[in-house]
Amino acid sequence: MLKQRIITAACLIPIVLGGLFYAPIDVFAWALVAIFAIAAHEWGKIMSPDSKANQLSFTLSFTLILVVLNLLIPTNQIWFGGHLHPLYWIIIAIGAAWWLLSLLLVFTYPKSTKILNNSILQTAYGQLILLPCYAAIVTLKSLGTIGTPHLGAVLVLMVMLVVWAADSGAYFVGKAFGKHKLLPRVSPAKTIEGLLGGLATTMIVVWIVMTISPEQELGLVAVVTLVVALSSALGDLVESMFKRIAGVKDSGNILPGHGGVLDRIDSLTAALPVFTIIYLSFWM
Repeated sequence: MLKQRIITAACLIPIVLGGLFYAPIDVFAWALVAIFAIAAHEWGKIMSPDSKANQLSFTLSFTLILVVLNLLIPTNQIWFGGHLHPLYWIIIAIGAAWWLLSLLLVFTYPKSTKILNNSILQTAYGQLILLPCYAAIVTLKSLGTIGTPHLGAVLVLMVMLVVWAADSGAYFVGKAFGKHKLLPRVSPAKTIEGLLGGLATTMIVVWIVMTISPEQELGLVAVVTLVVALSSALGDLVESMFKRIAGVKDSGNILPGHGGVLDRIDSLTAALPVFTIIYLSFWM
């Protein structure tokens, strides 16, 4: 399993970096539509594992929303005069609010099952998980100036590094020292020691940021990094919770060793909107 994960990651990383730093924003946005369509299909299987019709309906409706969003607001209009388009602001803000609500749902599980295990509401949950993540990536990627054309790509990469550091630290520290379960009814394998190890590991990203951009305020960068890392853990837990309700292990099998696209981006679905809201509030 670990060998498969490494091979798949080795193939994906150059593609992700190439897309982030070299793909024009309009090409990048449309490519994301295809990726998120796959994630939507996987969510459909979690939402309604026994109904192909419901799965197809969610996939098509969500993809249509992304297509309409791209046509309604072309990528060169996402930012205007240093201000983000109001619709993108609203989508990302609603996404950040959803993750605050989901924190309550996770901590009250399985009591929250009645609210979660509802096909109509699960359609909304899928939109709230995926759409703000898409909007956040495109919002950040489209940032840039003549002097710093890759600013947005660097920001997205930094969020990814925080998530990867938190995931890796949690895995290895949890495996070596994990004794106290975090939320056993949601995800039995996760431990408090693993979570703390993941948070500690993200300080490597803080060091990288301060090395590249020493004018930043260390305390603010550290706090934002920890918030993003905690958000990423929440994203992972929320998907685990929904998969547990549906009785499935992985959202898909398109990525050997990793499961589905949704399994790979579950942490990012929370981390990206939360980071983007913070960035827009403190740095823009």
